[in-house]
Amino acid sequence: MEFPTMYKHAISLFFFMHVLLLHHATNLNLVVHAQKHCDFPAIINLGDSNSDTGGYAAAFTPPTSPYGETYFHMPARRFSDGRLIIDFIADAFGLPFINAYLDSVGTNFSHGINFATASSTIRLPNRIIPNGGFSPFYLDLQYSQLEQFKSRSQMIRERGGLLASLMPKVEYFPKALYTFDIGQNDLGEGFFENLTIQQVNASVPDIVNKFSANVKNIYRLGARSFWIHNTGPIGCLPYVLTAFSSAEKDSAGCLKPHNEVAQYFNLKLKEAVAQLRNEYPSAAFTYVDIYSVKYSLFAKPQKHGFELPLVACCGYGGQYNYSAEVLCGGTITVNGTNIFVGSCDRPSVRVVWDGIHYTEAANKFVFDQISTGSFSDPQVPLEQACQRTSN
Repeated sequence: MEFPTMYKHAISLFFFMHVLLLHHATNLNLVVHAQKHCDFPAIINLGDSNSDTGGYAAAFTPPTSPYGETYFHMPARRFSDGRLIIDFIADAFGLPFINAYLDSVGTNFSHGINFATASSTIRLPNRIIPNGGFSPFYLDLQYSQLEQFKSRSQMIRERGGLLASLMPKVEYFPKALYTFDIGQNDLGEGFFENLTIQQVNASVPDIVNKFSANVKNIYRLGARSFWIHNTGPIGCLPYVLTAFSSAEKDSAGCLKPHNEVAQYFNLKLKEAVAQLRNEYPSAAFTYVDIYSVKYSLFAKPQKHGFELPLVACCGYGGQYNYSAEVLCGGTITVNGTNIFVGSCDRPSVRVVWDGIHYTEAANKFVFDQISTGSFSDPQVPLEQACQRTSN
């Protein structure tokens, strides 16, 4: 049966409008889903000095003045003049700064816990403090501490009393945001053990595999939201610039081969996170490109309100105001006079604090950039880091 022309047009228009409305409704549902805010009740962090809020200080020697001078106005067990990126993350969710697992005095773990310690690595390091080298609390041990904490904290809550209120609720573990910032020291260990660039590069796949294995274990403990930082441009930091001064430099004055290793690590890490996302579709994995944001501070400091990006604010000696012989907060004798190694006049416009770590101003800049989601894969802002996506 043949319909009159006007009825054909009417029917065609009806189906077109129907499809258009369905398409619009589908898109609307996607937008609503994507805009959901994640109310994380706690933050659980694993990492190194970039996010250590007191672990190293509790286990070994705490940083002294002028560390902490900018925000806390006293040493605050952090390797910076003030707050770290992890502090800004906690603040973004209205949570208190998270205490270190190793810190036994005045700690409250009800809204999170920090297993990071300065000098930590992903793999077991070859040399461990106090015999030089790195922290014994490498990522496997940080995972083990988390596993124990989850079990023991609930035993304490069941007993009741004052200590119970200092422990997280059992439902916080699957609802928490799990943050990671680790890997720089694995590369640094290779560099400072005089391995060639090629040898350090060759170690990267195993380092990343070890990282993935720990993330899988943490997933099995119930974690579902992962916020994973890649590693920064290690070749721009004074402690590396000073030790390997003859290496090729790029236009920003950073060590090109050392940064290329960091970039290779980040490439393999991004691939690993994508694989984790495929393996565990019920979890949210966000890969965060810290490297690009930090490198922009060295490449275009004036654009972002910074100056002298390669020069340590708190240090002594040489082109980069850094010497392994006397660190920030130490004292050196010059011509019979004791000189205290203190802070520069304006930490607020400096990138590097002590030759190894970043200033609060740089940390705040990095946080402001990464929290938008512009440097994330997938591109979701921090407040939506519980959103599950597929590759």
